[in-house]
Amino acid sequence: MEYLPNILFAAILVLGVGYFTRNVKKLIRNIKLGREVDASDNKAQRWKNMAMIALGQSKMVKRPIAGIMHVIVYIGFVIINIEVLEIVIDGVLGTHRIGLEILPISVYGFLIGAFEILAVLVLVAVVVFWLRRNVIKLKRFLSSEMKGWPKNDGNIILYFEVVLMCLFLVMNATDTSFQSLGSGNVISQFIAPWFDGMSETTLHTIERTAWWLHIVGILIFLNYLYFSKHLHILLAFPNVYLGSVEPKGKFNNLESVTNEVKLMMDPNADPFATPAEEGDDEMPAKFGASDVMDLNQIQLLNAYTCTECGRCTSACPANLTGKKLSPRKIMMDTRDRLEEVGKNIDANNGEYKDDGKQLLGDYISNEELWACTTCNACVEECPVSINPLSIILEMRRYLVMEQSAAPMELNNMMTNIENNGAPWPYNQMDRLNWAKEE
Repeated sequence: MEYLPNILFAAILVLGVGYFTRNVKKLIRNIKLGREVDASDNKAQRWKNMAMIALGQSKMVKRPIAGIMHVIVYIGFVIINIEVLEIVIDGVLGTHRIGLEILPISVYGFLIGAFEILAVLVLVAVVVFWLRRNVIKLKRFLSSEMKGWPKNDGNIILYFEVVLMCLFLVMNATDTSFQSLGSGNVISQFIAPWFDGMSETTLHTIERTAWWLHIVGILIFLNYLYFSKHLHILLAFPNVYLGSVEPKGKFNNLESVTNEVKLMMDPNADPFATPAEEGDDEMPAKFGASDVMDLNQIQLLNAYTCTECGRCTSACPANLTGKKLSPRKIMMDTRDRLEEVGKNIDANNGEYKDDGKQLLGDYISNEELWACTTCNACVEECPVSINPLSIILEMRRYLVMEQSAAPMELNNMMTNIENNGAPWPYNQMDRLNWAKEE
C-alpha cells in the first residue's frame, strides 16, 4: 500500500502521455495527406521568423491590449508548468517538493515566488479575455463560423486555465511545510489565512487533493489540445518556421504551365517539332485543389495551427464590405474537412473511402473564393504566419483550369487575351491607335 500512490500516478501519467502521443501520430498522418513541399531554403530567415514571431510574439502585440494579455498568459502558463517537472518526479519517486533537496531555499523560493506572481497575472488576463468574449462581445468573436463549438472551445480553455492556476495557488497555500519556509510564498501567504482553524490532517488532504487535481488537469489539458484551437500552442513554432519567406503576393506558377506559355510566346519555337527535354516536369494530374489532399502539407499544417482569433477576417476588405468571405472560416473549414477525412481513414482500416464530399462546394463556396481581392491583408495580420490566401488561390486555380468556372468578367478577360493579346476587346491591329490620337 505504501507505493500505491506512486503506481497510480505512473499509470495516469502513462495513459495521459500515451493518448497524447496517439493523437499526435494521427495529426502527423493527416498533415501528410497533403502534397510534399520543399521548405529547406532560407534557413537563417526561417529561424529568425520563428524567434521573432512564434517565440517573441512580435505580430501579436500589434494590437496592444489583446497582445500583452496573450503574452502574459503564454509566458505565465509555460513557465508555471515548469513546476510540472517537480510534480512528476515527486509523483514517481514518492518525494515531496524535491526541488528543495536540489536547490538552495533562496533559489527555490525565487522560482516558486515568480510562478505565483505569474499565476495571478494569468488569472487577470484570463478574466479580461472572458469579458471580451462574453460581455463586451467583440465583433470578430460573433461571426457565423464562431457559433457552437468554436465559441464554447474558447471559453472552455479559459476555464481550464483559471482552475489550474487556482489549484496551484491553493496547493502552495495549504502546504504547511512550504509556508513555514517563509520563502517563495509571495501570493499564497495571503491565501493561507483562508484555511486557518483547520487541522493539520485537513490541510494535508486539501493540499494533496489540489496536487492531484493539478497534475491530472494538466494531462487532461494536454490531451484536450488536439480537439481544440489551442493546438497552436504546439504547432505555432513549426508553422512559423515553415511559413513562406517569399514576397507577399508572389504567385506560385506551375512549372508545366509556365513552360507552355514560354513556348507559345517564343516566335521561333515550333511546338510540334520541339521534343520534350529529359527532366522536364510532367503535367500535374490535377490543376489546383478541390479537396484537402490536393493542398500541400504546409497548408494543412496552417489549418491545424489556426488560433481562430479572427484578426485575418477583421482586416479582410471583402468581409468588411459585406462579402461572404472570411479567411478564418477558410482555415476552419479546411481543418474540419481534414478531420473528417482522418476519421474516414480510421473507420476504413487506414484507407480513405470516397465519401462523395470535398472541401470545395461542401465546405467552401465559389462565392467565398471569388470575393477575395488577393490583397494579403489576412496573411499580414496572422500572428502565427498562416496563409489563407494560398488555399484560396489553389481552389481558384482548380475552378479556372479544371472546371472553366471563373466569373463571366474573368472569362471575358481571358478570352480577350487569347484572341487579342490584351484584356480589352480590341483587334490587335487597333491596339496602338490611342497613340495617334491628338
